[in-house]
Amino acid sequence: MSYEYQEQIRKKVLEQINIFEDISKEQLMECIEECILQFGKEHYIPLWKKDELRKELYNSFRGFDVLGQVLEDNSISEIMVNSYKEIFIEKGGTIYPYHKSFQSQKKLEDVVQQMVSMSNKRVNEANPMVDFCLEDGSRVNIVLPPISIHGPTITIRKFSSEPFTMERLIDVGAITKEVYDFLEKLVKSKYNIFVSGGTGSGKTTFLRALCQWIPKQERVITIEDAPELLLSSLDNVVSLLSRDSSVDGEYEITIRDLIRCALRMRPNRIIVGEIRSGEALDMLQAMNTGHDGSLSTGHGNSPKDMLARIETMVLMGMEIPISAIRSQIAGAIDIMVHVSRMPDKSRKVVSIDEIIGVENGEIKLNQIYKLEVLQEKHTYAFKQVGTLIHTEKLKKEGYLV
Repeated sequence: MSYEYQEQIRKKVLEQINIFEDISKEQLMECIEECILQFGKEHYIPLWKKDELRKELYNSFRGFDVLGQVLEDNSISEIMVNSYKEIFIEKGGTIYPYHKSFQSQKKLEDVVQQMVSMSNKRVNEANPMVDFCLEDGSRVNIVLPPISIHGPTITIRKFSSEPFTMERLIDVGAITKEVYDFLEKLVKSKYNIFVSGGTGSGKTTFLRALCQWIPKQERVITIEDAPELLLSSLDNVVSLLSRDSSVDGEYEITIRDLIRCALRMRPNRIIVGEIRSGEALDMLQAMNTGHDGSLSTGHGNSPKDMLARIETMVLMGMEIPISAIRSQIAGAIDIMVHVSRMPDKSRKVVSIDEIIGVENGEIKLNQIYKLEVLQEKHTYAFKQVGTLIHTEKLKKEGYLV
C-alpha cells in the first residue's frame, strides 16, 4: 500500500468529519473504518494492512503521526527523531533506523507542538529547548532551530509499564541473590545510598528498585525534574517536580528549592532523582541532618569520578573549602552503588563501595562487591572483596547480633 493510497483515504475522512470538532475517539475510528471499507471496494487491501492503516490514520489525526506505533511498542526503549526524514529507535540495546518518516517538516513541527501542549509547556524560536514527560511517563527532549540545524529533533526515553523490581534485576543478571540480600538490609537499616553510572546505564531504574524495600509506614518525599520514580508500592509519598522558568525568566522552581521545602514536610527519607548542580550541597546537608535512608543518583564513570563530580557540583552552589566538602560527603553518603552498561548491552551493578571517612585529605572507599569479567566472552561474576565496616545501623535494626 503506497503512501498515496493512505493520503487518499485520509482525504476521504477529512471530507466526512471536522477533526477540530469535539468528537470522540470512537466516532473518529468509525469514520476511518468506513473510509477504509469504501476504498477497499476499488483497491485490494490485505487484512493486516487494514489494521495498520487504522492505527496510522488515527495517529495522523489524534496521535503523534508515525511515532504513534513506536510509542505503543514496549520492546522499544528509545526513539530519536533527527529530522522529518530520519528516525532511529533503540531495541534490545541496539539502535536501528526506523523504516517510516514524517511526510514533511511541517508535519513534524505540528507533532512537536502537539506533544508540548500536552505538558503545558512552550517551545519556540525564543525558547528552543524543552524537557517534559508524556502521560505514560516517557521522558521527552525537544530542540528546535536555530539550535538544531536540520529542523526539530525529538528524543524520547521510554520506561517499562511494569517497573523493574530487584527480583527482575536478578532474573536479567544485573545483580545476584547475595547482593540482593545485602542491599535489602542496607535500605531497611537506613543507609544513605548514592547510585552512579553513565548515560543509559539504568540509574533511575535501579533507584526505583531500591525503593521497594522502604517500609510502607515511612513518609517519603521524592524530588525530580521529570516524574520517573512513581513509587506506587508506598503509602505515604509526596512527589515534587521542579519547574523551568517562564519565557520572561520568572516562576522557576529548582531542585534546590524543592529539597529545602522537603525538609519542612516531616520526611523520613528524601529521594532526589538525580543531582546535576548546586543542589548537591542541599542533598548532602539533608543526609547529614537526620534524614537517614535517603537516596539519589548522579552521572559518573566510576565511584571516584562521581565523588569528584559531587565536589564540583557543591562548588557550583557555594564557595567552600574542598576539605569541608569532602567531610560533608563522607558524613552524608554511606554506600556508593555503581551501575554500567556492558559491551553486550546488558546493564549491571559493577561495584558497591562503602565510604569510610576522609584520610590524608582524600575520601576513602572500602569496596565490598565488584563485577569481574571472566575469561569467557561476555561472562561476568559478582565477587565479594570486602566487608562492611560501619555496621552500627545494621545492629540497630537487628541484622547483626
